Amino acid sequence: MRMCRPITVGLVVVVLATAGCSQKNREPFRDAGRGATNDAPADFVTFPDGFSNVSSKCDGPNRVYVAYHGDAAYGAMAVVANDPRCGK
Repeated sequence: MRMCRPITVGLVVVVLATAGCSQKNREPFRDAGRGATNDAPADFVTFPDGFSNVSSKCDGPNRVYVAYHGDAAYGAMAVVANDPRCGK
């Protein structure tokens, strides 16, 4: 009988701890307010297999580059401030 109490208390602690974490999963994009969305088309540069692909687009006067490799969990981002190709 004494063995059941620590197990029960442990289970209650685990349930309460994970209950707070699960709230975040049900509320995506609630970290900060959203401003305007830039839906302009991006320029794509595709490389052969084994190399990362690159996309870029203007966001105001700046050009944003994003390098990615398929569905991999990693990527890279760079911003060129006041890029003359963005024309603003």
